Amino acid sequence: MASSDLEDLCFHINTKISTIKKTLQLRNIGQEASLKSTLCKIGNEMALLHDLLNQMEAEVQQQEKLNNLLKELQKSAERDQNEAQHLRENIPPHLPKPTQSCVTGLIVKREELTKVVEPERAKKPTKETRPIKEVPLITAEEFESVPAYMKGRLTYEQINAVVQDLNKAVLGKYKIVHQPLKSMNAAARNLYHRFLEDETKDTKGEFFIVEADIKEFTQLKVDKRFHSILNILRHCQRVREVRGSRLIRYVIC
Repeated sequence: MASSDLEDLCFHINTKISTIKKTLQLRNIGQEASLKSTLCKIGNEMALLHDLLNQMEAEVQQQEKLNNLLKELQKSAERDQNEAQHLRENIPPHLPKPTQSCVTGLIVKREELTKVVEPERAKKPTKETRPIKEVPLITAEEFESVPAYMKGRLTYEQINAVVQDLNKAVLGKYKIVHQPLKSMNAAARNLYHRFLEDETKDTKGEFFIVEADIKEFTQLKVDKRFHSILNILRHCQRVREVRGSRLIRYVIC
């Protein structure tokens, strides 16, 4: 065995020993009564930090969407400006004057349009129902980009199967939300009132579900494997979490 290989092996063994020592020290620290309150405070601080990171992530995504929209508006304005400049530079020197018959025809058409538009304004506008937003499936490229420690033994098919179950819960919930209250039976009405209680100012205008919705509309088990897949969906910007009132709300991105 070469000396470099032996040195690498020694370094690896020493690193493992050092890690075991640190783990034992941390376990002993966790068993000390004087430090339990400190560890609890650290846990609470980590939870708050997690919430702040989720809020920052949502804000960054919102700003990116706004930035893309502004770029599209800028391109559209530049095209309109170029067209207007072209028209200005190419105005014919002599424009034909409208004849009397043309003027009379325009007046008649304007009166007819006014008569048609007025009854339409009198009609009460109907309330439009927003299409239900679903979670897009994970692509093969996105699955390959997920870190190995996050995927573990999870497969591409298992992740998308959970995505389909989440969409079932979203569709089941928002079909009831969009249903007229008078047409609901007792069970649907109870669910409707629970959906309203789950709403917060942070979820206003968003599509989201909670664990109770998943259990209500799917056979999906909310276990450790489910939460591992949720971490992957957050990493791929499919869902984000909004916490509050002892509930975790999974908002569709």
